[in-house]
Amino acid sequence: MDNNNLTTVTEFILVGFTDHPEWEVPLFLVFLCFYLVTILGNLGMVILIQMDVQLQSPMYFFLSHLSVLDACYTSVITPQILAMLATGKTVISYNHCAAQFFFFTFCASTECFLLAVMSYDRYVAISNPLLYTVAMSPKKCWSLVLVAYVCGLSGSIQRTTCTFSLSFCEDNKINFFFCDLPPLLKLACSDTTNAEIIIVLFGNFVILVNALVILTSYLLIIKTVMRIKSSGGRGKTFSTCVSHLTAVALFFGTLTFMYIRSGSGKSPEEDKVVSVFYTVIIPMLNPLIYSLRNKDVKAGFRKLTSRLQVSQSV
Repeated sequence: MDNNNLTTVTEFILVGFTDHPEWEVPLFLVFLCFYLVTILGNLGMVILIQMDVQLQSPMYFFLSHLSVLDACYTSVITPQILAMLATGKTVISYNHCAAQFFFFTFCASTECFLLAVMSYDRYVAISNPLLYTVAMSPKKCWSLVLVAYVCGLSGSIQRTTCTFSLSFCEDNKINFFFCDLPPLLKLACSDTTNAEIIIVLFGNFVILVNALVILTSYLLIIKTVMRIKSSGGRGKTFSTCVSHLTAVALFFGTLTFMYIRSGSGKSPEEDKVVSVFYTVIIPMLNPLIYSLRNKDVKAGFRKLTSRLQVSQSV
């Protein structure tokens, strides 16, 4: 990587989704609805967990941080999509592009680590339920969350530094709807070999290490569940993991498809569809995944709704 190259590009042009103006209003309305549901769902989940005494447990502590991350990293991307569709402005400054890349990478990387932490939490809860609150003390929970944030931050710094140490010269048109890694590497006019090796190796390492932690946790969970004599007890115990497994499958499956798959046969349009899924759709689905199958969350929501109705009637 040549660190002496000077960056001559001061702004980038985002191509966006469509060249057909008639699609801009429908797409704006769709993305606006998605964004509002995402923000309301995730922030509502955080508020509910903070206000309900029954939800003051390690599992919901981690879930509240997952909701914060989902709200943050979709907010890094979706408002810009809405602005592009509403105004037609597709220009983004170099510094804005770097900042967007940094914060998006930070939130996504941290979520990878947090999902691994949540799988470990499920293992502790199922393998030793009587000592669960002791084993997962508030201090340990905060330590695990802090590790996830520090790892996400270090990864984001590494990827952003490698990417924006490259030189961007005449071509400044990004065939994408935000500043993501693959389209940025295509624009670089300096040698990207070393940067790509570092970025790909680190990105694959993050995904594979966290996937290994999750896989190991669930193998141990399955081993523990199989010791339960009654089939009803096994089903009830494992059902507490279904929401987390669904979130893991969606998040890691999409990231793997996007970043680890072979470059052959890839198209910008295909990448855009996949990216919309993990930047817009998954953050919207996570609150629904964790609430629809969770009796405690639904009970907490009903209690909160009752309180609001009582306060309004007074």
